Amino acid sequence: MANKNLNAAKEAKKDEFYTQLEDINNELRHYREHFRGKTVLCNCDDPRVSNFFTYFAYNFEFLGLKRLITTCYKSQDMDLFSQNKSEQAIYLIYDGDKNGNNIPDPEEIGIHPLKGDGDFRSRECIELLKQADIVVTNPPFSLFREYVAQLMEYDKKFLIIGHQNAIKYKEIFPLIMRNLVWLGYGFKGGAGHFISRYEDIATASDHKDGMIRVSGVNWFTNLEIKKRQEELILYKHYTPEEYPTYDNYDAIEVSKTELIPYDYDGLMGVPITFMDKYNPNQFEIVALTDRDCPLCTKKYTSMDFKNYSDLNRNAVLNINGIMKSLYTRILIRRIQK
Repeated sequence: MANKNLNAAKEAKKDEFYTQLEDINNELRHYREHFRGKTVLCNCDDPRVSNFFTYFAYNFEFLGLKRLITTCYKSQDMDLFSQNKSEQAIYLIYDGDKNGNNIPDPEEIGIHPLKGDGDFRSRECIELLKQADIVVTNPPFSLFREYVAQLMEYDKKFLIIGHQNAIKYKEIFPLIMRNLVWLGYGFKGGAGHFISRYEDIATASDHKDGMIRVSGVNWFTNLEIKKRQEELILYKHYTPEEYPTYDNYDAIEVSKTELIPYDYDGLMGVPITFMDKYNPNQFEIVALTDRDCPLCTKKYTSMDFKNYSDLNRNAVLNINGIMKSLYTRILIRRIQK
């Protein structure tokens, strides 16, 4: 039901979900060393209801921030379920506590009107983006591809929320493959609870307290974190019986990340949940398969970035004549040391 509601939201472009402060704090505590002396931009947030603004404003001195900028898309109404009746978009600038009470008082926050609607793709919002060192927000899932493309174009550091399925996007996976984007620490239980602006979604019968539960959400980042250097402990011994080879690809099937064998040096197909354990010093990402692609007709032994599209068009895997790739597989190999 949760995924059904999420999909309905995306179809209606109603995918503006507000992140809980607890989830923000649980993730951001791993990145504190990155923020000292930096300007942070939250450009998909109404600062009057956004917990991203709350987190950075109240932790401004603790993190040693230089400046906090947030943009508001259209409505400034305090009511989360407002229908954007106000057409005035704004941006806020906070440069820290000035009166010594360690609280971001209204008079310390600069409120400035925007000429447009506050869309992150607008020229005036791009000018604000240029001023930022790090972008932290929860962009609309339906615009995730465009949002990441813009961050890459302007060479920005970022920590943003997206759905796990974004790993498979043709615009995102090459960035992951080239170690330009990776996953953060994640949400407890692999799901996040978000406040929705839209009452028909947020009050659905399977939700409580006006929140929508979304499974498979992740933090995507290009900030270095300790987790990324942790090696996955491998304990399984390879046997041909337990790890069948694909009929149409020179790789073995590994159904769970924890079952990756410690003594196999060839290519392996693993679930996309592997990305949560990925260490670039332990594994090389070779390619991605997709259940919506035609049947593989070649056996590959290596794959570089320029050939990614060729493989992706021929990427459904078979075992013993049976189409196995009901779910996407990432093709990896262990790095020899």
